Amino acid sequence: MLVCQYCGEALGWAVAYCPFCGKPKPAAVVKPKRSPPPAPPARARASAPAEPAVVILTKGQNVSLSRLAPNVQCILIDQGWDRRTAAGVDMDLDEILFMTAADGKVRGDEDLVFYNQPRSACGAIELIGSKEKGEKFTVKLDRIPDAIQRLVVGVTIYDDAVRVRNFGQVRGAYIRIIDPASALELVRFALPEEYSTETAMIFGEIYRRQGEWKLKAVGQGFSGGLRALCGQFGVSVA
Repeated sequence: MLVCQYCGEALGWAVAYCPFCGKPKPAAVVKPKRSPPPAPPARARASAPAEPAVVILTKGQNVSLSRLAPNVQCILIDQGWDRRTAAGVDMDLDEILFMTAADGKVRGDEDLVFYNQPRSACGAIELIGSKEKGEKFTVKLDRIPDAIQRLVVGVTIYDDAVRVRNFGQVRGAYIRIIDPASALELVRFALPEEYSTETAMIFGEIYRRQGEWKLKAVGQGFSGGLRALCGQFGVSVA
């Protein structure tokens, strides 16, 4: 753009004198201001390491917990479901764990962990938390007696015969394993919603195999409630 050196008026053409002030000096060329160069990009912040992906199981599949977390000595077994189902009525479900030997049976009542006996006799397994905020089993793998080969984790519906409740009314049921040291979820199994008359359910099993601890996604139902489930593992219910 051309402007007069004296009066500052803008000129649209090159002239020998300014037509506004009459000065004989030629107009000066005013160069447009250049935009400042773009600032160099800030050094990218070191991104936090990505958390390992959760292993998702389907019914019948298994996975080695020892390989997912090689140094883990303690795990949390968390089971959950939609708390308000069955036409808006709150379902009262109780979590239960059987410690079974090689024959698939408990050695005695001391190998049963549930709300009325929240800790195993060996001290390796404990039911913690509350129904309102969620219950979990803490399992100290290194303290489980050698005679115990399998931990069977299940859920029963309280007072199912009187209230006429069954797992066909339960939605969003799952079991997952958490490493408490890192608070990371290692593996999850979401139960398929294919049940109708079942009033007790085995969610999953943790078992020993060639020096490793593994989780199997089970999803097996029982129509006889707590009595039928306990009978499966040699526990008699009065």
